[in-house]
Amino acid sequence: MKNKEKEAIYSVIQGFVGQWWNGSYLYPDPCGMTPIEGVSCELYDDGFWHVTAVNFAPIFDNCLMCNHDAQFPQQLFKLKHLKVLSLSGCFLSPIQNPVKLPISNWEKFSHSLESLTLRSNPGLIGTIPSGIGSLRRLQSLVLLENGLTGELPLRIGNLVKLRQLVLAGNYLVGEVPANYGRLSKLLIFDASRNNLSGVLPSTLGLLDSLLKLDLSSNMLEGELPRELGRIKNLTLLDISHNKLRGGLARTLKELVSLKHLVLSNNPIGGDLLGVTWQNFQSIEALDLCNTSLEGSVPESMSKMKRLRFLDISNNNLSGGLSRSLEKLPCLRALHVNGNNLRGRLEFSERFYMKMGMRFAAWNNANLCYIAKPRHRRPYGIKPCVQNITISEGVSTVEISEGNYKDSFVVASLGGSGCAFYGLWWVFTVNGVLNVFLWNMLF
Repeated sequence: MKNKEKEAIYSVIQGFVGQWWNGSYLYPDPCGMTPIEGVSCELYDDGFWHVTAVNFAPIFDNCLMCNHDAQFPQQLFKLKHLKVLSLSGCFLSPIQNPVKLPISNWEKFSHSLESLTLRSNPGLIGTIPSGIGSLRRLQSLVLLENGLTGELPLRIGNLVKLRQLVLAGNYLVGEVPANYGRLSKLLIFDASRNNLSGVLPSTLGLLDSLLKLDLSSNMLEGELPRELGRIKNLTLLDISHNKLRGGLARTLKELVSLKHLVLSNNPIGGDLLGVTWQNFQSIEALDLCNTSLEGSVPESMSKMKRLRFLDISNNNLSGGLSRSLEKLPCLRALHVNGNNLRGRLEFSERFYMKMGMRFAAWNNANLCYIAKPRHRRPYGIKPCVQNITISEGVSTVEISEGNYKDSFVVASLGGSGCAFYGLWWVFTVNGVLNVFLWNMLF
C-alpha cells in the first residue's frame, strides 16, 4: 500500500473512533499481515494494495466502533478505490454531537463506490448531497434512520445501476421525483417514515424490476397511479398511513404477483367488489384496515389460497361474513372488527379453536354467533337470540340475527321434552307446559 493511502486510512479511523487509536503502531501493514477489522483491501493491476471497503458497525466484539464525538473525516475522500462505505451507529446524538453529512467531494468516488450505507445515525444531519448522483457505479444506497432533512435529490434518478434505494426513517420532505422512474434495475425502493407529500408520480410504473415498494408513514395524497399495475414482479406494496383516495379497483387488478399488500390507514374509499380477488394467488398478507371501505365482503376473497393474514377492520363494511373464509388453508389471522357486519357467524368450532384471539370480529353491533354447549366462544361477539318452539311431534328452532339480550328465552312445549343446559323452571298453565330458560347458553 502506498504511504499516502496508508496515512489516509489511519486518519479516517481516528476520525471515527478517536485520536487514541494508534494505527501506525498496531497495524503497520493494514492490507497484509496486520489487517484492520472493518477494513478490506484488494490488489490492483498497479501492483499495490488499495482500501476497497470501510465498515464501522457494532456487530462483533472486536469491531472498531465509533467514539461519542466521532466526525466525518474529509480524508475519507482520498481513498479513491473505495467500493463499500458502511457506517452504523456512529453519530448518535443530534444535540450533543450533530455531524453534517459532507456536501462536496462525492464525485471523487464516481468510478469506484458501489455501496453506500449510513444507518442508525440520528446525529447525522443535513441534506442528502446532490453529488451522490455522480456515483455512476452505485448499486446500493441505504440512508436509513438518520437525521437527514430536505428533499429527495433529483440526481439520484441518474444512478441507473441502482438496485436498492432505502431512505426510510429520516425527515425528508417534498415529492417523489418523477425521474426516479429511470431506475430500471431497482429492486427495492423504501422511503417510508418521512414527511413526503404530493401525488405519487405515474413514472413509478416504469420500475419494471421492482420487488418491494414501501412509501408508508408519509403524507402522500391523490390516487394510487394505475401505472403501478405494470410492475409485474412486485411482491410487496406498502403505502399505509398516508392520505390516498380513489378506491382500489383500477390499480390492484394488475398486481397479481403481490405477496404483501398494505394500504391501511388511508381514506381510499370504494368497495371490495371491484377487485377480482381470486386472481391474487400469491398474496399472503392483505391489510386494508381503516381505509373507508363500504359494501359487502365478496365471496372471491376466500379464493386467495396462500392468504395468511387478512385485516379489513375499522371500515364501513356491511352484510354477512361467509363461512367459506374458513376454507383458506393458510389463514392464521382474520380481523373484521369495527364494521357494520350483521347476521350469524357460522364458522366451525375447529376454526375458533385454531384462530383464538387472532379472529377479531368485535364492534359489529348486529353480528352474533350460534352458541353451543362447551364450545369456544368468539371473543367480543354475543350469541344469537334463540326462539325455540317445540310442538307435538315437530321441533322447530328459529335463530334471530342480532345480539343476545339478557332476558328469558321462552319455549312452549306440548307433549314432548328436551334437555337444556343452565338453570330452568317449569310450570303448567291451562295444560301447556312453558319452560323459561335463564342463561341457557352459558
